[in-house]
Amino acid sequence: MQTFTTVGYGHISPASLLTSSIAAAEAMCGILSLAVATGLIYGRFSRPTAHLVFSQNAIIGPFQAGQALMFRVANRRPNVLREIQVKLILMTVDPIDGVMKRRFLQLPLERDSLDVLPLTWTLVHPIDEKSPLHNRILEQLDAEQAELLVLVKAFDDTFSQTVHAQISYTTAELVWNARFTPAFSVNPQGEFVLDLARLNDYEAAPQS
Repeated sequence: MQTFTTVGYGHISPASLLTSSIAAAEAMCGILSLAVATGLIYGRFSRPTAHLVFSQNAIIGPFQAGQALMFRVANRRPNVLREIQVKLILMTVDPIDGVMKRRFLQLPLERDSLDVLPLTWTLVHPIDEKSPLHNRILEQLDAEQAELLVLVKAFDDTFSQTVHAQISYTTAELVWNARFTPAFSVNPQGEFVLDLARLNDYEAAPQS
């Protein structure tokens, strides 16, 4: 072990060509194994991850003159995320030629990118005549085993690397006729304070 770890206390030393060769091989294996272990540990713990938090529910509620699908996202770290891009995909299971197959449709967002992530970001998919969700009710989505997939890509300014995050919403996590309430407040010093525990807070939307 002294030779393998290259400690070299000096209590044991090779006394022949054979033992010197064995000691050299052990020392080389020790250096290589420690280098490999160091690389694996560094690669595992130095890889940046996006610590984003999403609202537990996606809501469908009034938006402008119609309705929209909405969910919220916030950054749990104090670091800066730049060039954020979001994709929203509707996954359904539909019968095609008598065979049940998955179908993926990308839903357009009112805004799908930001230069810098603010306190919170409410992403909105307007449900208009062009939307696959137009005139669909909960029972239809349940029958199609609908699921909303959210894919986020951003540039982490701290690590100077691209990070990814994702989440999905099933029909059981959809809330109808609701709207989000603010997740931040203003303290006595006039500063905005974000409360991540309120990220999913919503209330019933007023009936028009």
